[in-house]
Amino acid sequence: MERVKGILAVFTGAVSFGILSTFVKKAYEAGFTLAEVAGIQAGLGVLFLWTMSLISYKAFNKSFSKHPMRSAKWKIILSGVCTGSVSIFYYKCIELLPASLAIVMLMQYLWIGLLIERFVFGTRPHIKQVIGAVLILGSTLLATGLIENDISTINWKGVGYGLIAATAYALFLIVSGRIGNDYPPVLKSAYMLTGALVLIFLILTPTTLFSVEVFKNILPFGLLFSIFGTVLPPFLFAYGIPKAGIPLSNIISTAELPVAVAMSFYVLLEPVSTLQWTGVFIILLIIIWVNYPTKVRR
Repeated sequence: MERVKGILAVFTGAVSFGILSTFVKKAYEAGFTLAEVAGIQAGLGVLFLWTMSLISYKAFNKSFSKHPMRSAKWKIILSGVCTGSVSIFYYKCIELLPASLAIVMLMQYLWIGLLIERFVFGTRPHIKQVIGAVLILGSTLLATGLIENDISTINWKGVGYGLIAATAYALFLIVSGRIGNDYPPVLKSAYMLTGALVLIFLILTPTTLFSVEVFKNILPFGLLFSIFGTVLPPFLFAYGIPKAGIPLSNIISTAELPVAVAMSFYVLLEPVSTLQWTGVFIILLIIIWVNYPTKVRR
């Protein structure tokens, strides 16, 4: 039952993250900047999560009285650098590329994660994972439309930001499964998001948010950003990944790819060709194949 709860949590978090790119694109169309979008998301997210933590404080104390929280708080806060980096670089990628292409670039976190696991943690990848990484790179050519479109039309700065965001996202998933698992998920997320907020304000300095008029206008977007991009995914991943396991979470988290592409097609009316859809679903099938266990345990 705990494993099922973890699976549902990761799936819901992935879907929430998948629809986020559409909201961000709409905010850019309304005239808001990257600093304002990332700043309002992190600010409201921190407010929501710490409020939830304070409300649930007594319940957490009872729940963890027999299992004290031993992880260093500063490590959890520092891990929020990964979350903040995803917001900064992914939203910059969305600003420069179509939302349907930006999410494909973010999904490169899967093979990037293998490299991090290999060279940082010394985990040797399985042959299936190596083959899958190569196939994903090939399928990306279909999903991004590079084969059927003129290469000169691609904003390569956007592609670069997307790859950096993918690296930060891979680190975020790895860190979520390794650090602070002895904390309640909402409290762990609050600490991580606090670190993300500090990073965003240091790098982007979204001071315009302190203007009453700007804050009032961006608040509706901010609520959507914070709920679907800041509160739900980190909380649900922090809760679900330790229960579902990292390999299975990698499979489930791919739900954000078709969700984001579908939202960009139906809501933003971005052109998505049949060849691009084919590339998207091939990537999904590769990810499932790579992470599916060769031996099924009873």
